[in-house]
Amino acid sequence: MAELAQAGSIRIGVKTDVPDLGYRTSGAADPIGFDVEIAKLVAAELGITEENIDWVSMTTSGRVESLLEDDVDLVIASFSITPQRSDKVGQAGPYYLTGQQLMIRNDEDDILDVDDMAGKSVCSVEGSTSNEAIVAKGANTVEYDSYALCIEALLDGDLDAVSTDGAILAGFIKMYPDELRITGLPFTSERYGIGYKLGDQAMCNFLREVLLQSYDDGSWKAAYESTLGADGIEAPIPPMPDECPPN
Repeated sequence: MAELAQAGSIRIGVKTDVPDLGYRTSGAADPIGFDVEIAKLVAAELGITEENIDWVSMTTSGRVESLLEDDVDLVIASFSITPQRSDKVGQAGPYYLTGQQLMIRNDEDDILDVDDMAGKSVCSVEGSTSNEAIVAKGANTVEYDSYALCIEALLDGDLDAVSTDGAILAGFIKMYPDELRITGLPFTSERYGIGYKLGDQAMCNFLREVLLQSYDDGSWKAAYESTLGADGIEAPIPPMPDECPPN
Protein backbone atom coordinates (compact mmCIF):
# COMPACT_ATOMS: atom_id res chain seq x y z
CA MET A 1 0.00 0.00 0.00
CA ALA A 2 2.84 2.38 0.81
CA GLU A 3 4.42 1.65 -2.55
CA LEU A 4 1.16 2.40 -4.36
CA ALA A 5 0.62 5.59 -2.40
CA GLN A 6 4.18 6.72 -3.04
CA ALA A 7 3.92 5.92 -6.75
CA GLY A 8 0.65 7.82 -6.92
CA SER A 9 -0.90 5.33 -9.33
CA ILE A 10 -2.68 2.00 -9.21
CA ARG A 11 -3.76 -0.68 -11.71
CA ILE A 12 -7.31 -1.87 -11.12
CA GLY A 13 -8.98 -4.60 -13.12
CA VAL A 14 -12.63 -3.90 -13.96
CA LYS A 15 -15.20 -5.14 -16.42
CA THR A 16 -15.79 -2.82 -19.36
CA ASP A 17 -18.75 -4.57 -20.99
CA VAL A 18 -21.23 -4.90 -18.10
CA PRO A 19 -23.68 -1.99 -17.79
CA ASP A 20 -24.03 -0.44 -14.33
CA LEU A 21 -21.07 -2.39 -12.93
CA GLY A 22 -18.16 -1.76 -15.29
CA TYR A 23 -18.83 -0.37 -18.75
CA ARG A 24 -16.84 1.73 -21.22
CA THR A 25 -18.97 3.57 -23.76
CA SER A 26 -17.69 4.06 -27.29
CA GLY A 27 -14.97 6.69 -27.37
CA ALA A 28 -14.80 7.07 -23.58
CA ALA A 29 -11.43 6.97 -21.84
CA ASP A 30 -12.70 5.67 -18.49
CA PRO A 31 -15.27 3.03 -17.56
CA ILE A 32 -18.32 3.75 -15.45
CA GLY A 33 -20.37 1.68 -13.01
CA PHE A 34 -20.71 0.58 -9.40
CA ASP A 35 -17.50 -1.46 -9.34
CA VAL A 36 -15.68 1.52 -10.84
CA GLU A 37 -17.02 3.80 -8.09
CA ILE A 38 -15.86 1.34 -5.42
CA ALA A 39 -12.43 1.33 -7.05
CA LYS A 40 -12.31 5.13 -6.91
CA LEU A 41 -13.07 5.03 -3.17
CA VAL A 42 -10.17 2.63 -2.60
CA ALA A 43 -7.77 4.69 -4.70
CA ALA A 44 -8.76 7.91 -2.92
CA GLU A 45 -7.86 6.40 0.46
CA LEU A 46 -4.39 5.77 -0.95
CA GLY A 47 -4.17 9.39 -2.04
CA ILE A 48 -4.45 8.39 -5.71
CA THR A 49 -6.56 10.60 -7.94
CA GLU A 50 -8.97 9.24 -10.55
CA GLU A 51 -6.76 10.30 -13.44
CA ASN A 52 -3.95 8.16 -12.03
CA ILE A 53 -5.96 4.96 -11.98
CA ASP A 54 -4.93 2.59 -14.75
CA TRP A 55 -8.18 0.84 -15.67
CA VAL A 56 -7.36 -2.67 -16.90
CA SER A 57 -10.17 -4.35 -18.82
CA MET A 58 -11.02 -7.75 -17.33
CA THR A 59 -12.58 -10.83 -18.83
CA THR A 60 -14.46 -13.17 -16.50
CA SER A 61 -11.82 -15.86 -16.93
CA GLY A 62 -8.86 -13.51 -16.55
CA ARG A 63 -9.53 -12.06 -13.11
CA VAL A 64 -7.58 -14.59 -11.02
CA GLU A 65 -4.75 -14.89 -13.53
CA SER A 66 -4.29 -11.12 -13.71
CA LEU A 67 -3.50 -11.04 -9.99
CA LEU A 68 -1.27 -14.11 -10.14
CA GLU A 69 0.70 -12.63 -13.05
CA ASP A 70 0.96 -9.19 -11.39
CA ASP A 71 -0.87 -7.52 -14.27
CA VAL A 72 -3.03 -5.57 -11.80
CA ASP A 73 -2.87 -4.47 -8.18
CA LEU A 74 -6.58 -5.07 -7.46
CA VAL A 75 -9.57 -6.62 -9.20
CA ILE A 76 -13.01 -5.08 -8.67
CA ALA A 77 -15.05 -6.78 -11.35
CA SER A 78 -18.24 -8.57 -10.15
CA PHE A 79 -15.76 -11.00 -8.56
CA SER A 80 -17.80 -13.43 -6.46
CA ILE A 81 -16.03 -14.69 -3.34
CA THR A 82 -15.60 -18.48 -3.52
CA PRO A 83 -13.39 -21.00 -1.69
CA GLN A 84 -11.79 -22.01 -4.99
CA ARG A 85 -10.75 -18.46 -5.81
CA SER A 86 -9.70 -17.68 -2.24
CA ASP A 87 -7.19 -20.53 -2.45
CA LYS A 88 -5.36 -18.57 -5.17
CA VAL A 89 -6.01 -14.88 -4.49
CA GLY A 90 -7.22 -12.72 -1.64
CA GLN A 91 -10.81 -11.47 -1.73
CA ALA A 92 -11.85 -8.65 0.61
CA GLY A 93 -15.53 -8.08 1.22
CA PRO A 94 -18.26 -8.66 0.34
CA TYR A 95 -19.15 -5.13 -0.71
CA TYR A 96 -22.30 -6.19 -2.59
CA LEU A 97 -24.75 -9.11 -2.52
CA THR A 98 -26.69 -10.43 -5.50
CA GLY A 99 -27.92 -13.77 -6.83
CA GLN A 100 -28.03 -15.76 -10.04
CA GLN A 101 -31.13 -15.26 -12.19
CA LEU A 102 -32.47 -15.95 -15.67
CA MET A 103 -32.91 -13.52 -18.53
CA ILE A 104 -35.08 -14.43 -21.51
CA ARG A 105 -36.63 -12.76 -24.52
CA ASN A 106 -39.96 -11.05 -23.94
CA ASP A 107 -41.65 -13.45 -26.35
CA GLU A 108 -40.45 -16.55 -24.44
CA ASP A 109 -43.38 -18.40 -22.83
CA ASP A 110 -41.83 -21.71 -21.80
CA ILE A 111 -39.39 -20.52 -19.15
CA LEU A 112 -40.75 -19.19 -15.87
CA ASP A 113 -37.90 -20.11 -13.52
CA VAL A 114 -34.80 -22.25 -13.27
CA ASP A 115 -36.82 -25.49 -13.02
CA ASP A 116 -37.92 -24.96 -16.63
CA MET A 117 -34.36 -25.00 -18.00
CA ALA A 118 -34.04 -28.74 -18.73
CA GLY A 119 -32.94 -29.12 -22.34
CA LYS A 120 -32.77 -25.36 -22.88
CA SER A 121 -29.65 -23.57 -24.16
CA VAL A 122 -27.98 -21.03 -21.90
CA CYS A 123 -24.76 -19.07 -22.23
CA SER A 124 -21.58 -20.17 -20.51
CA VAL A 125 -18.74 -17.72 -19.86
CA GLU A 126 -15.37 -19.20 -18.90
CA GLY A 127 -14.38 -18.36 -15.34
CA SER A 128 -17.92 -17.63 -14.15
CA THR A 129 -19.52 -19.24 -11.10
CA SER A 130 -22.88 -19.42 -12.91
CA ASN A 131 -22.55 -22.72 -14.75
CA GLU A 132 -22.89 -25.26 -11.96
CA ALA A 133 -26.35 -24.28 -10.72
CA ILE A 134 -27.88 -24.04 -14.19
CA VAL A 135 -26.33 -27.30 -15.47
CA ALA A 136 -27.74 -29.08 -12.40
CA LYS A 137 -31.18 -28.17 -13.72
CA GLY A 138 -30.48 -29.89 -17.06
CA ALA A 139 -29.60 -26.84 -19.14
CA ASN A 140 -27.23 -27.13 -22.09
CA THR A 141 -24.43 -24.57 -21.97
CA VAL A 142 -23.01 -22.77 -25.00
CA GLU A 143 -19.70 -21.01 -24.42
CA TYR A 144 -19.15 -17.33 -25.22
CA ASP A 145 -16.28 -15.01 -24.35
CA SER A 146 -18.39 -12.40 -22.55
CA TYR A 147 -21.89 -11.67 -21.33
CA ALA A 148 -22.22 -8.95 -23.96
CA LEU A 149 -21.85 -11.66 -26.62
CA CYS A 150 -24.34 -13.82 -24.74
CA ILE A 151 -26.88 -11.02 -24.92
CA GLU A 152 -26.36 -10.68 -28.67
CA ALA A 153 -26.89 -14.42 -29.11
CA LEU A 154 -30.05 -14.32 -27.00
CA LEU A 155 -31.45 -11.43 -29.03
CA ASP A 156 -30.62 -13.30 -32.24
CA GLY A 157 -32.47 -16.40 -31.04
CA ASP A 158 -29.35 -18.55 -30.75
CA LEU A 159 -29.91 -19.07 -26.99
CA ASP A 160 -32.96 -19.71 -24.86
CA ALA A 161 -31.65 -17.82 -21.84
CA VAL A 162 -28.73 -16.03 -20.23
CA SER A 163 -28.04 -16.77 -16.59
CA THR A 164 -25.70 -14.89 -14.29
CA ASP A 165 -25.85 -12.47 -11.36
CA GLY A 166 -29.00 -10.38 -11.22
CA ALA A 167 -26.88 -7.22 -10.93
CA ILE A 168 -25.29 -8.00 -14.29
CA LEU A 169 -28.56 -8.91 -15.99
CA ALA A 170 -30.32 -5.78 -14.72
CA GLY A 171 -27.89 -3.55 -16.59
CA PHE A 172 -28.62 -5.30 -19.88
CA ILE A 173 -32.35 -5.09 -19.24
CA LYS A 174 -31.97 -1.31 -19.11
CA MET A 175 -30.35 -1.45 -22.55
CA TYR A 176 -33.02 -3.71 -24.08
CA PRO A 177 -36.23 -3.17 -22.06
CA ASP A 178 -38.53 -4.01 -24.97
CA GLU A 179 -36.71 -7.19 -25.95
CA LEU A 180 -35.55 -8.84 -22.71
CA ARG A 181 -36.79 -9.54 -19.19
CA ILE A 182 -35.72 -11.34 -16.02
CA THR A 183 -37.86 -14.26 -14.93
CA GLY A 184 -37.99 -16.16 -11.63
CA LEU A 185 -36.34 -15.51 -8.29
CA PRO A 186 -32.60 -15.63 -7.53
CA PHE A 187 -31.44 -19.21 -7.00
CA THR A 188 -27.87 -18.66 -5.72
CA SER A 189 -26.15 -16.15 -3.44
CA GLU A 190 -23.23 -14.17 -4.88
CA ARG A 191 -20.91 -12.06 -2.69
CA TYR A 192 -18.76 -9.57 -4.60
CA GLY A 193 -15.26 -9.08 -3.26
CA ILE A 194 -12.15 -7.06 -4.08
CA GLY A 195 -9.34 -9.24 -5.39
CA TYR A 196 -5.80 -8.69 -4.12
CA LYS A 197 -2.61 -10.73 -3.91
CA LEU A 198 -2.95 -13.78 -1.67
CA GLY A 199 -1.40 -13.40 1.77
CA ASP A 200 -1.31 -9.59 1.85
CA GLN A 201 -3.13 -9.23 5.16
CA ALA A 202 -2.34 -5.53 5.44
CA MET A 203 -4.08 -4.93 2.12
CA CYS A 204 -7.06 -6.97 3.24
CA ASN A 205 -7.38 -4.99 6.46
CA PHE A 206 -7.07 -1.73 4.54
CA LEU A 207 -9.75 -2.72 2.00
CA ARG A 208 -12.08 -3.85 4.76
CA GLU A 209 -11.69 -0.53 6.56
CA VAL A 210 -12.31 1.40 3.33
CA LEU A 211 -15.58 -0.47 2.84
CA LEU A 212 -16.71 0.07 6.42
CA GLN A 213 -15.88 3.77 6.20
CA SER A 214 -17.81 4.08 2.92
CA TYR A 215 -20.84 2.60 4.64
CA ASP A 216 -20.57 5.10 7.49
CA ASP A 217 -19.92 8.23 5.44
CA GLY A 218 -22.51 7.50 2.76
CA SER A 219 -20.10 7.15 -0.16
CA TRP A 220 -21.10 3.49 -0.75
CA LYS A 221 -24.74 4.53 -0.93
CA ALA A 222 -23.88 7.38 -3.30
CA ALA A 223 -21.95 4.97 -5.52
CA TYR A 224 -24.96 2.66 -5.65
CA GLU A 225 -27.49 5.40 -6.33
CA SER A 226 -25.47 6.80 -9.24
CA THR A 227 -25.12 3.40 -10.94
CA LEU A 228 -27.17 0.33 -10.03
CA GLY A 229 -29.84 2.50 -8.42
CA ALA A 230 -29.89 5.22 -11.06
CA ASP A 231 -33.56 4.48 -11.90
CA GLY A 232 -34.62 5.31 -8.37
CA ILE A 233 -33.99 1.87 -6.86
CA GLU A 234 -33.37 2.29 -3.15
CA ALA A 235 -29.90 1.34 -1.97
CA PRO A 236 -29.86 -1.89 0.06
CA ILE A 237 -28.18 -2.26 3.42
CA PRO A 238 -24.50 -2.89 2.59
CA PRO A 239 -23.11 -6.26 3.67
CA MET A 240 -20.67 -6.64 6.54
CA PRO A 241 -17.22 -7.52 5.15
CA ASP A 242 -15.67 -10.78 6.32
CA GLU A 243 -12.86 -10.70 8.83
CA CYS A 244 -9.49 -10.93 7.11
CA PRO A 245 -7.78 -14.33 7.27
CA PRO A 246 -4.86 -14.61 9.72
CA ASN A 247 -1.31 -14.83 8.42
